[in-house]
Amino acid sequence: MRPKRLVVLGGRPPARAGVVWLVGAGPGDPELLTLKALKALQSADVVVHDGLVTAAILDLAPPAARRISVAKRKSRHSYSQDEINRMLTAFAREGLTVVRLKGGDPFIFGRGGEELEACRAAGVECRVIPGVTAALAAGASAGAPLTHRGSAQAVTFVTGHAAKGGEPDLDWAALARPNQTVVIYMGLSMAAPIAARLMAAGGASSTPALIVENASRADERRVVTTLAGLAEAAAALSGPALLIVGEAMAMAQDLMPAGVWPDLSMDSRLRGNERS
Repeated sequence: MRPKRLVVLGGRPPARAGVVWLVGAGPGDPELLTLKALKALQSADVVVHDGLVTAAILDLAPPAARRISVAKRKSRHSYSQDEINRMLTAFAREGLTVVRLKGGDPFIFGRGGEELEACRAAGVECRVIPGVTAALAAGASAGAPLTHRGSAQAVTFVTGHAAKGGEPDLDWAALARPNQTVVIYMGLSMAAPIAARLMAAGGASSTPALIVENASRADERRVVTTLAGLAEAAAALSGPALLIVGEAMAMAQDLMPAGVWPDLSMDSRLRGNERS
């Protein structure tokens, strides 16, 4: 049995009370961070971050801040959730400002609720800063609204994996109903059974579908398909991806039209000033 790893700190009474910030880092693009997230990150003594948080975002923390990766991949975790919980509360009890930096939003399949509960149980102050969840970035970049008059009066976020792995136990009949958008997180490897379940529950095989890999990042890829073609399309991708199914996905574009999105980065604005 693996011994529990402990966080060993100085042991002196803290001069000030520590705090844990559960911060949504967004889908990857640093410019999708909220201002409040940026301020929290810039105040951090310790940054405990997911593996999907980009280096460009981590570099916004103070150089002296300690960075700890608690990356989780399918069937391979560097730390268990209990170990992460103990780490957060231990650092805060030392009087440190701890930023738990999570991809997307802390409360959308980010296990932020568990970390919040752990902090409360330990008597540690915990504050939450929401982030842009990947579904919003994926829909925006593809030009496909998640809700749309006449084709999507509701949107549902579900996970593509059961808690202990395997096929998720979902209300397939409800998800197969028309006039809605269904977003499946972490569902790439389960695309075939998910599509089969939805069609067996009454979903039309011709229902538009979209897969977005690495939403908002420079290496983002999009595939526009149908519910019937979802499994084949997913087989060609390997990175973190969302499956989005619904009539509104008929508006999705698999390639970014030239000139649609201007470069709004600070570097581009500086270059423009140099030319003027």
